[in-house]
Amino acid sequence: MRVILLALFTMILPWMVVGFWNAIIGLLLCQFFKNPNTVILPESMHVEDTLPLTHSTAILLCIRNESLIRLRRNIETMLDGLVKNQLGQFFHLFILSDSNDENIAHQERICFEAMQTNYDQKVQITYRCRKENVGYKAGNIADFCQRWGKEYDFAIVLDADSFMASSAITRLVRMMQANPRLGILQGLVVGLPSSSAFTRLFQYGMRLGMRSYTIGSAWWQADCGPYWGHNALIRLAPFIAFCDLPTLKSRSGELKPILSHDLIEAILMRRAGYEVRIYPQEDASWEENPPTLTEYIRRDLRWCEGNLQYLNLLNLTNLQPVSRIQLILAIAMFLGAPAWIALIIIGTIAISMSTSPATLVDLDDLSNLLLMTLVMWYLPKMTGALDVLLNTSKSNSFGGRLRFGLSLLLEIVFSLLMTPIAWLNHSIYILGLIFGKKGGWSAQTRDDHSISISQAFHQFWPHTTLGFALSISLYFSHPQALFYGLLFFGGLLFAVPLAVFTSQPWLGQSMIRHRLLSLPEEIEPPTELLALQLSAIEINSQTTHNT
Repeated sequence: MRVILLALFTMILPWMVVGFWNAIIGLLLCQFFKNPNTVILPESMHVEDTLPLTHSTAILLCIRNESLIRLRRNIETMLDGLVKNQLGQFFHLFILSDSNDENIAHQERICFEAMQTNYDQKVQITYRCRKENVGYKAGNIADFCQRWGKEYDFAIVLDADSFMASSAITRLVRMMQANPRLGILQGLVVGLPSSSAFTRLFQYGMRLGMRSYTIGSAWWQADCGPYWGHNALIRLAPFIAFCDLPTLKSRSGELKPILSHDLIEAILMRRAGYEVRIYPQEDASWEENPPTLTEYIRRDLRWCEGNLQYLNLLNLTNLQPVSRIQLILAIAMFLGAPAWIALIIIGTIAISMSTSPATLVDLDDLSNLLLMTLVMWYLPKMTGALDVLLNTSKSNSFGGRLRFGLSLLLEIVFSLLMTPIAWLNHSIYILGLIFGKKGGWSAQTRDDHSISISQAFHQFWPHTTLGFALSISLYFSHPQALFYGLLFFGGLLFAVPLAVFTSQPWLGQSMIRHRLLSLPEEIEPPTELLALQLSAIEINSQTTHNT
């Protein structure tokens, strides 16, 4: 039994260990260097914002059945910034639509034709709608490359939920101009201010851990950096020549597209001799995160299937060692979930059946192991939190130390509850894939909405059932062990109320009014975000005005 538990724990270690050391390295670089970028990026990429643009850049906006109100708002704000700085002639916006709803496609055509007229002679705009979304997003971009790719030097890739200020776009372009061997330059992406309670909880901790984690990983990955598929700049010539995705076959012989295309494109670019780097600086580059637990799971499971497809690509030849490690870690990120669930179930059963937990494991060693696990688990966001708490100006940007501390506590509780829910979702989904279930790329609902109890129970009854069974098992055998168990599986027991509660509009609005889980952009909005008329910023502004 001990050997089984040790083997399962070994399976979950890689991702936690990498996160731990990324955070440590990032924290040290932030503390010992005023500008960590000086030791991460080559000298050629430290360019002035006044450097003239000399290359042409296509802006690729990939969409499928999206809200035109959001799209038009984001696009016009971005284009207005380019026009204001008299840089429009260096850019060409391509709206690459895969919309299969005829009414939406018709409205897109009307909207973007009007936009073409409005920006005539200022910025070029092209709208294209494919009849079939072959290859999903990667196929959408491949179609652009075949039709127009050779006409441009670079391409900036945006998702429907992405927003980049013109300053962020032009900074990436200037950096790539200065380094002719740079193939992909990924900008650091942070979450947009949101009025959804779930989103606020989800992205708060992620925001705290993002910079130290990214700086640490950028240091050791160097020119084998990541590509996240959006808010990034690509050098088109090598991308077209070397980054064509391999074709996968299912067990039935059916051809399947690669869902998580970004990492594969990055390692193919690096294999061709071009650098792939990240600019690990918060720099007016944002994305919208899912508004509910249900929508988060929908997106997360697509990533799960996409990352597991990498098992078929581990035999790619001539990869850089770091690139192969990245593939393994991407797989381990999701294979660790079934190991966690198995560890929780087997461990709980073993403890319940033993006369005393001490006969199974040394309680002191177990306590140390649990403490070590939690430290590795939370260290990335803790390093970010420490950086904020020790700096008065940063604390004020998050609403002050008191509100920051309370918000951090809420996020930690939320994270403890949500993580086992994600583990079980991954485990069930992986089991389904093994037995032939088809996944794919389903549409997402990006607008705030509430989830009913019946909807939540329909989706999360397996979580509730397993959480209840594990709790009862410990309570009636060794109640003193229940607290430790709930640290790891308590979220299963509360999956339904968590999904319902965090989807309620009134909760998110209340958080904004009390400045809980508020991001700096919500409290002191940048000019670019004011133009987007985000509800979180507007509610905060009204509250400030009324007080």
